[in-house]
Amino acid sequence: MSRELRKVLLADGSLISVAAVWGLTFVTVKNAIILLPPFSFNFYRFSLAALIMFLFSVPRWRKVNRVTVRAGLMLGVFLFAGYSFQTAGLLYTTASNAGFITGLSVVFVPLISTFLTGKRPGAGVILGVLCATAGLVFISAGELYQFNFGDILVLCCAVSFALHIIFVGKYCTHHSTVWLVTLQIAAVAVLSGVSSLIFEPGSGKFVPGIWPALIITALLATCLAFFTQNYMQRFTSPSHTAIIFTTEPVFAAFFAVWLLQETLTSNVYLGGALIVAGMLLSEFRGISFSKKKDINLEKSLQPEGLSTE
Repeated sequence: MSRELRKVLLADGSLISVAAVWGLTFVTVKNAIILLPPFSFNFYRFSLAALIMFLFSVPRWRKVNRVTVRAGLMLGVFLFAGYSFQTAGLLYTTASNAGFITGLSVVFVPLISTFLTGKRPGAGVILGVLCATAGLVFISAGELYQFNFGDILVLCCAVSFALHIIFVGKYCTHHSTVWLVTLQIAAVAVLSGVSSLIFEPGSGKFVPGIWPALIITALLATCLAFFTQNYMQRFTSPSHTAIIFTTEPVFAAFFAVWLLQETLTSNVYLGGALIVAGMLLSEFRGISFSKKKDINLEKSLQPEGLSTE
């Protein structure tokens, strides 16, 4: 086995592990918000993650400036909206549903980009959106006219994450990666803390039982997962990376069944399959034989705010 092939296989395995960790967080957060309300949990999660990131950022203080701060805070607003909608949605829907619907952010990216740039999407994007939308209908409604409120909140989360991905692509090449990541995580912590004081007064007291969820979400799903993605993505193509990350909702459903004993109906199986198929179809438009185009696509597909986060 050649050295280059070993690097590719290691990258694929590492990126799949990242998707698995992100899938596990749906179950973890589902359990955590029983102990703490959504904004309070996100405050503790992102405060811990921001503290860890600052330890890595401070030695690179010369690389931060006002423009970097503005970019990081803007990304933090989109990230805050995404996690707030997602965590609140988990109060009303299942972890498996939330995982599949959050995955729609991969489909929303080309749609929103089309709106912002005026460029018509390719056939793969159109087919992917239709396929994923059909899947959303199947998994979020017992009947076609009865939509789960939590599913709608998580759908707003997917749109927020899509905006976050797009603007990360805009800013990541002009600013220090470690500072962009640190600033946006810190912004989520501050906004979550303020929201907790406003919407959850007196209910956000820290409880020791939340530590396992904090370790998984702050250390593994934020710091370690984003570092792994940032390092390993240099050994594979952006299109291939995006396809690997479509396994995240599949892992979310697996952990929901295994750890929460959630029951998946035939509608959820069918809807989940359609959403994954839609995400795959939407990415086929990005496969290119041009190295320059491939690099640009990679920058626009950085998930959850890391370039790499």
